Amino acid sequence: MGHERLRVGIIGAGFIGAVHARAVHTLGQDLGGVAASSPARSRAAAAALGARAAFDTAEELAAAPGIDVVHICTPNALHAPLTRIALDAGKHVVLEKPVGIGTAEIADLVRRWRDGDRVVAVPFAYRFYPVVREVRARVRDARIRLIHGVYLQDWLSCETDTNWRVDAALGGPSRAFGDIGVHWCDLAEFVTGQRIARVHAILPRVVPQRAGTAVDTEDAALLQFETEQGVFGSTVISQISPGRRNQLQLRIDTADTEYAFDQQEPEILWMGRRDGTRVLHRGDPVLGPDATSRNLVPAGHPQGYLDSFTGFIADAYAAVRGGRPDGLPTLADGARAAAITEAVLDSARRRDWAEVTPG
Repeated sequence: MGHERLRVGIIGAGFIGAVHARAVHTLGQDLGGVAASSPARSRAAAAALGARAAFDTAEELAAAPGIDVVHICTPNALHAPLTRIALDAGKHVVLEKPVGIGTAEIADLVRRWRDGDRVVAVPFAYRFYPVVREVRARVRDARIRLIHGVYLQDWLSCETDTNWRVDAALGGPSRAFGDIGVHWCDLAEFVTGQRIARVHAILPRVVPQRAGTAVDTEDAALLQFETEQGVFGSTVISQISPGRRNQLQLRIDTADTEYAFDQQEPEILWMGRRDGTRVLHRGDPVLGPDATSRNLVPAGHPQGYLDSFTGFIADAYAAVRGGRPDGLPTLADGARAAAITEAVLDSARRRDWAEVTPG
């Protein structure tokens, strides 16, 4: 495929669907269609998101002949079925995680993808911060001693807060970990180059009812883990931490330096040593080529989540055109996240360590 404008369709018109649409427009591509949960909502979404057409159903858009790339931003239970339709119709896919509900469904999807030549990219967009790329370069050859951090949110901290994700039938059996914990684990594995081999997890459900309905998914996750290289780590994942809007922190301890990235302060890299602390800013001349190549605006102009998400979409589209961008998260990474989630659920059920299925 050449450099003509890609024809893009987006299924799902909530918050994340709008983020996808913004990236499509920013990159100068053709938002050819949108599908929401009903024909009327599809028409409203097409107008709001600047799409050329509204599709009555998600299935219609997934198979539409005039679409090159389908973005799937629906409730989780629809992810794999719509991806199968899109792949069967010859489409490339940008697929929100989780990539499926259950190991059999995900394994089938991965087989279909590997047997074809279509791109399926999964938005682990935190990989695309310049500072993240700098940490990755600096720890690549280091002796890592410890990996730790948190991912804290507060949007479900009140008993009156609810969302389709709290229902396992729509969101899957894991909510807090499956929704945001996998982002932390993907970032930790991507930066360190070490894969989590086994986990010990506790999954508290501290708000048993929301808006009068019983809840069957966890509000938080407390996780210990060991990597395949024998490095230990831990993380706390929460959607009930008041005042924490979206605090993803990753800290990596080497023999002489701790490197810390905080998504709420993404312009800086904190480096702690026994003889002093140093803070680098995005755009400092000592940053390496991978980090500087991710700069979308000049140093001193804050670059944040939407920019990183656009960087992810840009790399996904580069892959659609035949490129091989470094660090693009694909369906294999989505399946990896699902395997870690399965191990977390297994560990919490048995109150013991659980192995992560290799893949």
